[in-house]
Amino acid sequence: MERIKKDLYEQGIAKILVSEPAIDAAVMRIAAEIDRDYSESEKSLLLLGILKGSVVFMGDLMKKIKTPLEIDFMKVSSYGSGTVSGGRINIILDLHRSDLSEKDIIIVEDIIDSGRTLSYLVDYLKLNGAHSVKTCTLLDKPSRRVVDFVPDYSGYEIPDEFVVGYGLDYDEQYRALPYIGVLKPEVYSD
Repeated sequence: MERIKKDLYEQGIAKILVSEPAIDAAVMRIAAEIDRDYSESEKSLLLLGILKGSVVFMGDLMKKIKTPLEIDFMKVSSYGSGTVSGGRINIILDLHRSDLSEKDIIIVEDIIDSGRTLSYLVDYLKLNGAHSVKTCTLLDKPSRRVVDFVPDYSGYEIPDEFVVGYGLDYDEQYRALPYIGVLKPEVYSD
């Protein structure tokens, strides 16, 4: 019965874009880059996950980073309706800490499209006193960028396709897939 459910669930996937082994390789590479950049820092490292999509990526990433770190979360929305970004940034769950001046923050995101959200959050956290702020994403879609923004750490640059899996969802579905898949248009088209 469970296999039948999984088969039906995965019928919505047109193709696998980033395999599970490729994701693991990207996580290892990014963790090594972060260790290289922060292992000697006098400040504390804080991974700041953006809920909900980054949870799987951040969980795997933090296990591979050897530098001592803390974690925290924010929930931010920039989507209007459906699959189209509204351009307005809404902080739903804010970061409430009095020690930001002692933190090197790395914002961890699942995917960057327009760049608005991370660009806004970098400025927001700096304005709130963070010692330093960098960004990390598993997936980057530079073809969708509407602001001048380049992530500091990035797993894969991908084409402009609707992707799900490994934390990314469509209507709260597909997050648990162990790979990044391209969703069939008929699944999300009206």
